[in-house]
Amino acid sequence: MRIPFADLKRGTDALREELDAAVARVLDSGWYVLGNEGRAFEREFANFVGRGSAVGVASGTDAIELALLALGIGPGDEVVTQANTCVPTVAGIERTGATAVLCDVEPDAATMDPESLRGAIGPHTRAIVPVHLYGQCADVDAILDVAGAIPVVEDCAQAHGAELRGRRAGTMGALGCFSFYPTKNLGALGDGGAVTTGDDQLAERLRLLRQYGQADRYQHVDRGVNSRLDELQAALLRVKLPHLSRWNERRAEIAAAYDDALAGAAARPLERLPKRRHIFHLYVVEVSGRDAFQAHLADAGIATLVHYPHPVHGHEPYRALGEGPVSLEHSERLSSRIVSLPVYPELRDDEVEQVRRSVREASAACV
Repeated sequence: MRIPFADLKRGTDALREELDAAVARVLDSGWYVLGNEGRAFEREFANFVGRGSAVGVASGTDAIELALLALGIGPGDEVVTQANTCVPTVAGIERTGATAVLCDVEPDAATMDPESLRGAIGPHTRAIVPVHLYGQCADVDAILDVAGAIPVVEDCAQAHGAELRGRRAGTMGALGCFSFYPTKNLGALGDGGAVTTGDDQLAERLRLLRQYGQADRYQHVDRGVNSRLDELQAALLRVKLPHLSRWNERRAEIAAAYDDALAGAAARPLERLPKRRHIFHLYVVEVSGRDAFQAHLADAGIATLVHYPHPVHGHEPYRALGEGPVSLEHSERLSSRIVSLPVYPELRDDEVEQVRRSVREASAACV
């Protein structure tokens, strides 16, 4: 039995009737950008997150860029984020004209290390972007303590429904940035994103910025961009959103099964930090001998991936970011030792059992 790392078609097939009806509804409406579907999804997603406003945009990268622009971030400013993240986090920062500065992560959890953050903050720091990586919230409370008056913008691309001390990702900083890329826990059938905020003025500025700074037709009051969540993706996301909590629960069930299989094994799951609800966008283990571990699982028919094989400064265009003010040793170490296992909610019980059995065997083979 071959088990792919992800199978988006299974999720689509399970909701096909509802998705087809949503597509038909948009086609019949004759309105395809910034219409009723988008407004309804924004309300429903804001309610899910627990924030006053959600503003739909074209991607998660755009969400980060627009959130920072809404705060007035631009050339000459610095924005601190963590080294062990996907490059789009830094791309969103740099598109504002600001400079990204990297800090390190907690050694066994891969979320932003508040003490490393402290060392990365300088006189030109104007925002901080912690990443809720793999489905686990960063310690935003500790980050806010370090930040002081510096605004915090949460990268929630992997954290739809994750919680810290009872508060959901996207509610703790000045703004929360979400991606609806198809592989996310809440994924569109294409690109999409949203920014959440409890500040009505920031929400209004985001709506201006995503539409060329336009306050009314052909009346532009600011410089903006074109970044809108289209009606078709909004309608499809409205179908999926009511299922998100159930999907997250299934991911947690699968993760618990893997935890049991790996108890005492050489391969170990990344640390679950206290007072958090992990929604397992990814199930990541740390193991020495990663190549042999992945090869053993491949022979057993199980696909794996690495998130991420290089920290941001390990990529040629961003190498200079590794010369910043703090050590990035934990990000560098983790990048050479982590492996992601299949954890999507459509996995069948027999497939979960095959992964359980095989990861235990692969772990023993890599001792």
